[in-house]
Amino acid sequence: MANETEQFVERLDCLIIGGGPAGLTAAIYLARYHRRVAVVDDGNSRALWIPISHNHAGFPDGIGGAELLGRMRAQAERYGTRLLNGRVDAIEAVRDCFLARGEGLALKARTLLLATGTENRRPDIDPATHQAALDRGLLRYCPVCDGFEATGRAIGVIGGGARGVAEAMFLRTYSDDITLLAAGKIEIDADDRALLGGAGVRIEELALEGLDFGENRVTARLQDGTRLGFDTMYSALGSDSKDALAQALGLRMGDGCCIAVDQKQRTSHEGIYAAGDIVYALDQISVAMGHAAIAATTLHNDLRARDGQTRAT
Repeated sequence: MANETEQFVERLDCLIIGGGPAGLTAAIYLARYHRRVAVVDDGNSRALWIPISHNHAGFPDGIGGAELLGRMRAQAERYGTRLLNGRVDAIEAVRDCFLARGEGLALKARTLLLATGTENRRPDIDPATHQAALDRGLLRYCPVCDGFEATGRAIGVIGGGARGVAEAMFLRTYSDDITLLAAGKIEIDADDRALLGGAGVRIEELALEGLDFGENRVTARLQDGTRLGFDTMYSALGSDSKDALAQALGLRMGDGCCIAVDQKQRTSHEGIYAAGDIVYALDQISVAMGHAAIAATTLHNDLRARDGQTRAT
């Protein structure tokens, strides 16, 4: 059990872990409810990968992920949110609050909101090349987000299993020039092969050795030295939930890796809420923000009930 010394003197109403669209939206709501709230963020939100988003409502000319987060941080701070750079490594439930620790961090909060998100599995590309390819639209991760921008283009999809099949078929809405590739062996059953063949999606049986990014084209190098050119490449390698804290807290998980929540974004542990991509749903900024609005309002009302200001719901 932790020793509650002076390092935990300040008592927050809510500690939000994760400063992506979900965490920052929740912070804005809670600060405007006059709650004492802090956000701890390690600077690795997937939104930072977005060079420009054209499907986020209200920005007809598009907005970059970094700019959007910057605006949201400024808005949260305007209403009194504390934004802390760092990472929470451990959380302990103590009586009616939570103690959170990380390097240079020691915070006490009545409630927690987990918005830790997920992390895309990347192709084997060095970070600088990866970022440059994203910025030029040569490498993409989210056909829901930007498939429209690939309309009529030659598209490669990296993913030799069911996930790659699903993404290739989804992208067929936008283009009739789609090739499925895999870093290793193609593992697709007969039914999926028939589905792809009927849709005109090519399957490259030879393993992908590497990717070269030019100014406007992507070259896929295959195992036998063959080179194939594409206008853009989608990675369908999946993602990994940032669920270490949720697992350590013993939260009930859904779909194997995401935090299970009720309709009000409450988790299985009283006083802990979750929002964004760490919750099983469509991984979109607008969805994350909706989760956060519900979670923050529920949290606020739950605290009101705890303080005798209303009946619990």
